[in-house]
Amino acid sequence: MEDEQPASTGPTAERTISLVLADDHDILRQGLKLLLTLQPEIRIVGEAKTGTGAVEMARQLRPDIVVMDITMPEMDGLEACRRIRAEQPETQVLILTMHDSEEYFLQALRVGASGYLVKKAAPAELHSAVRALADNGAFLYPGLARSLIRVYLEHCTAQEESQAEESGQPAHESQQSTETEKLADELRVLSPRELEVLTLVAEGYTSQEIANRLVLSVKTVQAHRANIMEKLGLHDIPHLVRFAIRHGLISPDDGPPGPRPRL
Repeated sequence: MEDEQPASTGPTAERTISLVLADDHDILRQGLKLLLTLQPEIRIVGEAKTGTGAVEMARQLRPDIVVMDITMPEMDGLEACRRIRAEQPETQVLILTMHDSEEYFLQALRVGASGYLVKKAAPAELHSAVRALADNGAFLYPGLARSLIRVYLEHCTAQEESQAEESGQPAHESQQSTETEKLADELRVLSPRELEVLTLVAEGYTSQEIANRLVLSVKTVQAHRANIMEKLGLHDIPHLVRFAIRHGLISPDDGPPGPRPRL
C-alpha cells in the first residue's frame, strides 16, 4: 500500500466519539441512545430536552458531535446549532429531524450544521452520519444534497449576470480570461494527489473509500484533506464542494454510484 506522508498530520483514525443527544421526546431520545451505543466507538456523554440545554451541555462537555432535533422548547435546534458552532467550532452538529424539507436543510447548513438526516432514515444511515462527522466530513440526506449544488449554481449565475450588466458585456464573456487565470492560480497550490483527494471528497466518498481507491492509508487521506482545507482557506465540506464545482473538478451530476447521502 502506498503511504505518502504529507507535511502535516490529520485527525486520528481510531478514537472514541463523544455525543450529546438533544430531543424533547424522552422515548425517542432513549431509543436513539440504545441504537447509537450499539457501536463500541460511540459514547453518549449527555442528553438535553431543550435547545438551551443542548447549548449549555455542549459548552460544558465539549463533545465531538451534538445530534439534535429542530423542534424543541425554549430554543429551536437551528438557533442552538448556530450558538454551538459559534462558541466551539470543533463540535460538529448533526440535525436529526422529521422535516424532509429543502428549506430546513439549507437553513441548517447556513447555521453551521455538518449533517442533516430525517428520522425515517435507516439505523445504518445514522451510524454512517456520526462516523462521517467524526471524520470531519459531512452527511446529507438523499434528495437534499443536490439542493446545495443547485443553490450555489443559481447564486453563481446571478452574480455573473449582475457583473455582465454592470460591464455591458454578455455574461459568458464578462471577465472570462481573468477568471480562468484566477482559478488556475488557486489550483496550483495543490499537489496532483491533493487534487485527486479533493475531487473524491467533493463527490461524496468517505476517507475509507478514498483510501481504497487511491491505495493509501486512511490516516494519509485525512492528512491530505486537512492540508487541502488549510491551503484553500476552507472550513467545511459544503465550501469544499462549492470550490470543486467552481473549478470544474465535479459537475452537479457527479457523485458515487447509488443513493449515497455523504458529501
